[in-house]
Amino acid sequence: MAPSTQAHASVNLVWVVSALGITQIIAWGSLYYTIAVLAGPMAESLGLTLPVVFGAFSASLVVSGLTAARIGAAIDRLGGRPVLAGGAIASAAALALIAIAPNALVFYAGWALAGVAMAANLYDAAFSALSQVSGSRYRPALTALTLFGGFASTVFWPLAWYLESRFGWRVTLFAFAGMHLLINLPLFLGALPRTASRRPSATASEVRHPTDPLPAARTDTQRHARVLFLWLATALALISFVVSAIGAHMVSMLGASGLDAATVILAVSLIGPMQVVGRIVELVFARNLRATTVGLMSFFTMWIGMLMLWQANGIAWLAFAAACTYGAANGVMTIVRGTVPAELFGRDAYGTLMGRLAQPAFLAKAVAPVSLALLVGQGVEYETLPLILVALAGLAMLAFVLALRSARRTETSR
Repeated sequence: MAPSTQAHASVNLVWVVSALGITQIIAWGSLYYTIAVLAGPMAESLGLTLPVVFGAFSASLVVSGLTAARIGAAIDRLGGRPVLAGGAIASAAALALIAIAPNALVFYAGWALAGVAMAANLYDAAFSALSQVSGSRYRPALTALTLFGGFASTVFWPLAWYLESRFGWRVTLFAFAGMHLLINLPLFLGALPRTASRRPSATASEVRHPTDPLPAARTDTQRHARVLFLWLATALALISFVVSAIGAHMVSMLGASGLDAATVILAVSLIGPMQVVGRIVELVFARNLRATTVGLMSFFTMWIGMLMLWQANGIAWLAFAAACTYGAANGVMTIVRGTVPAELFGRDAYGTLMGRLAQPAFLAKAVAPVSLALLVGQGVEYETLPLILVALAGLAMLAFVLALRSARRTETSR
């Protein structure tokens, strides 16, 4: 049910989206993307191997998955302002702890705290906070927010490289910690309301008020709702695995297909801009479509992108097409993660719902790079990995279709 009009009348949504957008650039850039640039210097300075360094990052994603549901419930209970502001403080503390780490133990402790910070500051938390203040404008507001986030790697990869080359990785992380305290924290406190918009409890059906998105299966409606949630969580987890695997291994997969290094780098550099293009297309041309329809198109496009990657085989134009197709699909997939659950379950207790859905997705992100690396270590050729991703993207699409079928059964059983 929608909050009262008065609850949103005092909110300047353009200001809220812009403020949250800036925080997303900084949060994603500093907590998620810069490990790709700083891992080498970190490993050399601390006397660790690269797998150990990336293992700390994977551990942070596991922590994010384990804490996401509690953080989502806290946003429902307290509102986005205190939770996201606390996340900014945790982000600064985590980056500072990593920066002063003298050994692997402190390094891992810093990344564990960063996992909590990610759960409280990245998209799932921001979407939940935005839901509380945007009312019927939630979907276009969410799409606009993701347009900001699409520039995180574009900004922070070169920024991290420049700062590290001039001052070292420790000073770089201290600078990023300062951004959370001096930019993100004031933006959270200034843009988000002091109290959560209280949404009336649903009375027609417990499905539309998912305080527990997995209600006890006492009625047909609740059984269908449980199946719907499980299929949707499966689809999002599988596609998160694919996305994480691409981020970690696409360069190697394209290189193993026979393309030269310059062509590979040019191809993967298209992914970021195409994510933004995909989101713009969704905002302009698909805003009147159901979120589930956009979701199905996005899953299908992702599968096509994986097919192109599998068939690249040293063909430059096909590698470019795969990167562009994947980038556009992944850009829209971020929107799908925020809009489809709202369309299928409603937005009561939305933070709790998003947190529950984020748990398996974060865990899938954490295990994907390591599991594919283990396969390569066991003798699986890099040329074979895209076929695995084709299969997983296809299974994700199938799970999403089954979720939509369960949604229809839920509607008819009421």
